[in-house]
Amino acid sequence: MDYWTVVDNIYNETLSLSFFILAILMFHFGRKGIKANNKHGGVTTIICGFCFVVFGYYNSIMRFFPYPYNGFMVWWIMIVSVVSFTFFALIKREKRRIESETEVRVLKSGKKPILRRYIERMTKQNPYQTEITFKMELIRKGFHLMGFLLVIAYFGFFALYPVTRIISDSVIVLIHDIQPAYELIWGPISLFPHSHGDFQAVIDLTMMALIGGLIFAIISDLIRIIWSPEYSMFNFLTRSMLRNKEINAMGPQIYIITGFIFSYMLYMVGFLHILVFFTGVLIACLSDAAAALIGRRYGKHKITVRSRDTKSVEGFLAGTILAYIIGLILVGPVYAIIGAVIFFLTDYVPIYTADNILNPIFIPIGIQILILILGLPVGW
Repeated sequence: MDYWTVVDNIYNETLSLSFFILAILMFHFGRKGIKANNKHGGVTTIICGFCFVVFGYYNSIMRFFPYPYNGFMVWWIMIVSVVSFTFFALIKREKRRIESETEVRVLKSGKKPILRRYIERMTKQNPYQTEITFKMELIRKGFHLMGFLLVIAYFGFFALYPVTRIISDSVIVLIHDIQPAYELIWGPISLFPHSHGDFQAVIDLTMMALIGGLIFAIISDLIRIIWSPEYSMFNFLTRSMLRNKEINAMGPQIYIITGFIFSYMLYMVGFLHILVFFTGVLIACLSDAAAALIGRRYGKHKITVRSRDTKSVEGFLAGTILAYIIGLILVGPVYAIIGAVIFFLTDYVPIYTADNILNPIFIPIGIQILILILGLPVGW
């Protein structure tokens, strides 16, 4: 076993260990959430924990990434951790300044420093709300547009190549330009797994984007749970308010990305058709957003679902119809029906589990099982 094989194994096992550590933390905080009477967030966080256990075992046996991409991901985890805790230290220092001052310092323009305004907004009132404003709901659901980013990353957009392929080709050019420095850190260029125009790079880098996004969001969320919401860099960047369902529990962005990774892993092992995966992604993103926003703005006929949340008939119809339209475009009229039905059921039936994690997992699996049963062509 040569030196670079050992380095490869160390990076891969480190990545696997990271998933197992996250799983332990999810079980711990999920349990705390349940004890704090937040069964919805607690149970869903525990489900995330089970997903992370699966991710850890999958990476140990099958690998998410070839070398050196597993090394890149480990470095990304370290970089995000350093940046997140640097932000934590800045907020802590600013809070000490606020506590030590008798008068609030303002700039000549009359505006307070941005960190001070942020801290005051997060600490003067309870950041966890039962109901949030429509504007804040719009901001939160805006993150669901990342489903489109995944489509562009994998398929491209009209004349645009897949973004992941563009990135891969750019990296290949870069490492040849800096060959001595690259080989010092990562080994011979011959070990690099991809070539120009290699579609496997699209598959690998799409998963890398998903896990990279998860790491960025989850470290900030862990800081929020362990210390306080104002220390979370994710909260600072998004300006979003938190809900009671996020007390001692992960946020919805963690649930939906975890679901994406789980389903994309099933695609990588050959169980899911790629169009089935993206049907689940877009329904989870767009239909859920449509149901929430239309229900909030135009919902007149209220119903109480099994989780005791109040929703509207108009929201259910909007989400279910859009789910069918998405399925109709990607997988055809027959399989679109099961996608819409599962979306409706995951929105109405679960008592303690967030649909953000159920939709991107169960919709693709349900459609794929129907494909295996019926044997009809996928798409048009």
